[in-house]
Amino acid sequence: MTSTRDPDLPRTLDVDAVMAQLTREEKISLASGQDFWHTQGVERLGVPAVMVTDGPHGLRKQLGVSDHVGINASVPATCFPPAAGLASTWDPDLLRRVGEALADECRAERVAVLLGPGVNIKRSPLCGRNFEYFSEDPLLAGELATALVDGVQNRGVGTSLKHFAANNQETERMSVSAEVDERTLREIYLPAFERVVTRAQPWTVMCSYNKVNGVYASQDPWLLTQVLREDWGFEGLVVSDWGAVDDRALGVAAGLDLEMPSSGGVGEASIRAALEAGTLTEAQLDACVRRVLELVARALPALTPGQTFDADAHHALAREAARQSAVLLTNDGVLPLDPRSGGRIAVVGEMARSPRYQGAGSSQVNPTRLDDALTALREGTSREVVFAAGYALEGGADDRVDDALVVEAVEAARGAEVTLLFLGLPASYESEGYDRTHLDLPAAQVELLEAVRAVCDRVVVVLSNGSAVAVEGWVHHTSALLEGWLLGQAGGSATADLLYGAVSPSGRLAETLPVRLEDTPAYGAFPGDSGVVRYGEGLLVGYRWYDTRRMAVSFPFGHGLSYTTFEHSGLSAEVSGAGQGTTVDVQLVVTNTGGRAAAEVVQVYAAPQRPGVLRPVQELVGFARVALEPGASERVSLTLSARDLGQWSEVHGRWVLEGGPYEVRVGASSRDVRQAAVVEVEGEDLTSPLTPQSEAGTWLAHPVAGPRLRERLGDAVAALDDPQNGAMMRAIPLVRLARFPGFPVREDDLPAMAEEASAG
Repeated sequence: MTSTRDPDLPRTLDVDAVMAQLTREEKISLASGQDFWHTQGVERLGVPAVMVTDGPHGLRKQLGVSDHVGINASVPATCFPPAAGLASTWDPDLLRRVGEALADECRAERVAVLLGPGVNIKRSPLCGRNFEYFSEDPLLAGELATALVDGVQNRGVGTSLKHFAANNQETERMSVSAEVDERTLREIYLPAFERVVTRAQPWTVMCSYNKVNGVYASQDPWLLTQVLREDWGFEGLVVSDWGAVDDRALGVAAGLDLEMPSSGGVGEASIRAALEAGTLTEAQLDACVRRVLELVARALPALTPGQTFDADAHHALAREAARQSAVLLTNDGVLPLDPRSGGRIAVVGEMARSPRYQGAGSSQVNPTRLDDALTALREGTSREVVFAAGYALEGGADDRVDDALVVEAVEAARGAEVTLLFLGLPASYESEGYDRTHLDLPAAQVELLEAVRAVCDRVVVVLSNGSAVAVEGWVHHTSALLEGWLLGQAGGSATADLLYGAVSPSGRLAETLPVRLEDTPAYGAFPGDSGVVRYGEGLLVGYRWYDTRRMAVSFPFGHGLSYTTFEHSGLSAEVSGAGQGTTVDVQLVVTNTGGRAAAEVVQVYAAPQRPGVLRPVQELVGFARVALEPGASERVSLTLSARDLGQWSEVHGRWVLEGGPYEVRVGASSRDVRQAAVVEVEGEDLTSPLTPQSEAGTWLAHPVAGPRLRERLGDAVAALDDPQNGAMMRAIPLVRLARFPGFPVREDDLPAMAEEASAG
């Protein structure tokens, strides 16, 4: 396919020369968008406007009047599975190839930056935009997003890593304050961003709408400058989410380079007034303008006219991605179906004929073509295939059962050898802009399943949904359950490939499927109230919550079946170095012990055995996807770093490694550990610095100050060591004990004692 016609653009731009000639007004204009999708140009200096547009699972370049919620038509583009599906592939190589295809389509349409991927953590399964995010785990999200960004940018097109940060709900998303402690931010909500920034340097990072601890992300210097640029070394441009700017001048000072879309002059007026008042400096504005110009200069070489992409090849890649995205949750042996012989197959469910293949909102793609499962199933077999809709796609607010459709479905299933029942969430159930209120399928669909199961013993359910659904109340009616997520434009053919065994399922859950909503970590604290949402569960998000609390789940993080079996053997874990130089080399052998070619996803979890602070019982620290022929084996090697085993210390203001034993667990899900080995790690000296306000017990435990304090206390130390009341005494800050009548240490002595302790 070829590009639509756009104005000719220069191939290069001399940023230094342009900066030297810009007027103040031109600089102010460059810090804002020209319209909905274009940066501002400066015609007299040869600075062109370039286009940025929505992704992330396909190009959404709109025709005619622009909007941000997918209402108006856009050019045809390949619709790959959204992130909820792609994450289940656990396959960075695939994500890189998808990124390359996305870039080729951007080049054909002369788009400079694709707005994605989104790496916000799935704090709650109720988030209406979860279909657009990868995982509840930051390592998995970060690894996959890094590969996607690499694929796009290696072709000369930029990406926009979003939404930075703590954007984990749609309710009040433009104003809510996410109240999160720094350790939780650093360990859960920021690492995926950090991994992509430090390893792939996305051309842009998009700030989120919400506030973080009371400050809008668009004007938060801690977030946009200290963390993003100083801590992580980000070199690119920070762009606002569309309409996220509250105070443009504060944004410039904080490190927000580009406001999108055009604010009709409001943002420019804010910058102008701040410059005149002296609350914003020309140097701060120059820093933003330079980064805008550097983005334009970076994009120009790829924006040549007449470029094309192979739509057929991209559709084939979308089919491959869809195959790998689906997760086989249960199977009593009914799958795979034999396409060449057997009795009648009943296909039930409107979604088999009218697929739901992507989410709603700003990421909606106009597909180049669209496969449906019903057609693919009929074309892929010589067996008789009958169809019944069973339900309407949107059954209304009360999800009323259509009795006539159910009767038709029951008659189709009666006497069939197997019924393939396509169920899922209607488009109205999940979308950008609002959150879900429950985890259930439409009640009419569950009743349909029960009716069909009453006349057919072998029922295979295929799900289409962008977010987790509760299955506990009906999964016992199924012979097999295939979680299809949203599979993009080739999902129908991919589903037939999986059901007929042309390929083995290989997807693994990138998020836990809970038993019920009340079990989820954020229950009672999502989506907050009064403009505030408190992340009270802290580090215990997703499987970290369920595994630490030993809670029952429907299906655990990392789970997925295939049409073969795998054996893990020969685990070894060897430690090298100490402190921040620690590495753990993990090796094992994976063998395909079944009769079909398939892929295994080896998952490595680390479990600190004697943590000095609260930590999840285990955390994913590495993974590898291994494709094996029947009987074949492969050695898998991964190296864990001190960072992988470490934790963020708010006391030290950095990542630290605590010494002691760690169990390295290797398996096929967080609940399916096949092998484990314990390693002893030599950590850092994490002795907390002393202050007069430190508790007496902290002083006594200090390796230097403790013996000295005991000597000065003399007989008075007996009260602190007393088995009955000592704990209460040791919990008192030493400065307050020093004020007690007759206490042997004076308050004035404490600063010098603390300084002596730090000096050794």
